[in-house]
Amino acid sequence: MTTVATAPTADPRHSAPGSPWPASARALPGGELAIGGVGLADAADRFGTPLYLLDEAELRTRARAYRTALPHAEVCYAAKAFLCSAVADWVAEEGLGLDVCSAGELRLAAAAGFPAQRMILHGNAKSPEELRLALRLRVGRIVIDGLAEIPRLAALAVAEEPQRVLVRVLPGVAAGHHAAVRTGVAGQKFGFPIDGGDAAEAVRRVLAQPGLRLAGLHCHLGSQITEVAPFLAAIDRIAALLAGIRAEHGVELPELDLGGGHGVAYRPGEPELDLADFARLVTARLAAACAEHGLRVPRLLVEPGRAVVGPAGVAVYRVLAVKHGTDGRVFAAVDGGMSDNPRPALYGSRYTARLVGRASTAAPVAVDVVGRHCEAGDVLIPDAELPADLRPGDLLAVPVAGAYQLSMASGYNLVGRPAVLAVRDGRARQLIRRETVEDFLRREVGR
Repeated sequence: MTTVATAPTADPRHSAPGSPWPASARALPGGELAIGGVGLADAADRFGTPLYLLDEAELRTRARAYRTALPHAEVCYAAKAFLCSAVADWVAEEGLGLDVCSAGELRLAAAAGFPAQRMILHGNAKSPEELRLALRLRVGRIVIDGLAEIPRLAALAVAEEPQRVLVRVLPGVAAGHHAAVRTGVAGQKFGFPIDGGDAAEAVRRVLAQPGLRLAGLHCHLGSQITEVAPFLAAIDRIAALLAGIRAEHGVELPELDLGGGHGVAYRPGEPELDLADFARLVTARLAAACAEHGLRVPRLLVEPGRAVVGPAGVAVYRVLAVKHGTDGRVFAAVDGGMSDNPRPALYGSRYTARLVGRASTAAPVAVDVVGRHCEAGDVLIPDAELPADLRPGDLLAVPVAGAYQLSMASGYNLVGRPAVLAVRDGRARQLIRRETVEDFLRREVGR
């Protein structure tokens, strides 16, 4: 059974141990819950549901924690987790760079005023238009992800102003909570395997292009990684490759980007990556591995996304129907689902939920919180622990909703994507308005 998530009530500067809620979460009388000083039921009444709230202070605190833990590293926020203009502003103000992987993310960030030199462009299939845009904006680095991309980018760049690039390598280390997100091993679409020589060949070709300047190597092991050990194993493999590059080409690459994938706890008691341990062990291992090969220690880059924005987000749904099955199962259908959170359907991701807006003394029972879409697999939270008197009209709050929910949202069944609010110090401001049927109709240009 999914454990009910109780909100912290202690020091507002720190989350309760093991709590998935933002540090600002406060239980109020009448069953209300406040995030950033804003009551969730009040916000739902004012802005409608489904509704997403982003705790600005939580996101900033998490971004700042990376800068503190890794003072000599470059920390770049992974925009794919969730990006809007306000988030771009917040991470820029906290001193982070930005990792983007499409023209859309790049253009939004540029329009928000994010410095292009602090951006890294990713993507296994970058279009010529995206490469031209990146060069025109002068992004800080472009990650090379395929051999064909090397001459394509070199043809667009100029030798007088070479583009800094990173080569994405696969160290052969499997990590991540699901096979679909383990990206550090061969046999998938990203990068160049170290084993077999593909990575070394990519380095040779980049170094032969006067319009490109090889700044370093990049790897990304996967997503929702909760242990440090895979990163340490990757460092060992990559350090050996760096030594081989020096032996063959006489160059020592100045940067190593270890990507992101840092895991967070979605439910009470779940493991998450310990940032302090990560910082301490990774920097020590990198120094030791380089010393073993007689290399200068490259500057470290990391790209956290989920670990910065995930726990800052809370989703609020309204219950539309409660159904009691003949087998004893209870289903609570809400006004959102896989269109605003596809992760449970894609990866079997598990969440917790809490009744907000009214107090209940009813005993908890197992409830399958399901979405409104025409798919049997549209189940948001199986076996959630919720009051037995749950009824239509009730509000459910789901924490850790800031990452890979709205960024992966769809228009399935022509259900519009939810509004997004920023909350802080008792004030709520709308960042993204709700998508409407009129928005869908405006996209149609013919019959």
